[in-house]
Amino acid sequence: MTHSLLSAPLALTLLLSLTLAAPLAAQERTPLGAEEFQNRVEGRTLTYESQGQPYGKERYGRDRQVTWSFLDGRCLNGTWYPNAGAICFAYEDGTGPECWRFYDEGGRLSAEFINDPATPQLYQTDESTAPLSCQPEVGV
Repeated sequence: MTHSLLSAPLALTLLLSLTLAAPLAAQERTPLGAEEFQNRVEGRTLTYESQGQPYGKERYGRDRQVTWSFLDGRCLNGTWYPNAGAICFAYEDGTGPECWRFYDEGGRLSAEFINDPATPQLYQTDESTAPLSCQPEVGV
């Protein structure tokens, strides 16, 4: 009889846990797929910040071409491609790939770095159609 008294509170706790977890599961964010990401970014230049500080800008061109700048005047060209639910970037400097999960946050993008989950999340702060201003590379 003691067993049935113990299992009733346990069953109630389990039921309550499942009931409370259901709204949390419904709130889970779904990363943007490749097509949705492309529709959101192609032909645009997005500005990102991290922890409230400017982080960089990326110009998204046709055919998944990108140009990245850390806002220092230097630019890095590359491409993006989908991979296992993430958007990965391969740049001309050979580093990478750098893979991110992008989310819609009230009409703006946020991004989680898959390569290092400890990296703070990026948030889109601006959008334009203007190209990046890149300084020419100086010779060796």
